[in-house]
Amino acid sequence: MANISNAINMSFRVDKKRKEQADDLFKNLGMNTSVALNMFLTQCVREQSIPFIPSMEIPNARLISATEEAEAIESGKIKAKKYKSFKDVLEDID
Repeated sequence: MANISNAINMSFRVDKKRKEQADDLFKNLGMNTSVALNMFLTQCVREQSIPFIPSMEIPNARLISATEEAEAIESGKIKAKKYKSFKDVLEDID
């Protein structure tokens, strides 16, 4: 990271809710947003590219439906059978 004499301030606009979500995420990871953005910039320079693959892929209706169902099961809105082991799952399938 840059030392104090080399540091500059950057300013950019971001959606308020997205900023709050990012702040929460980075806090849970043990850092603040400034540290996370410095890590991103450092990785960009190191790799001479964006360190992830930008994509325009949009999940299809089947994936969206499955994700919503999984979230409903996880939250308890939909009751689902629970297993203690994978062996129990296989026995139930047979």
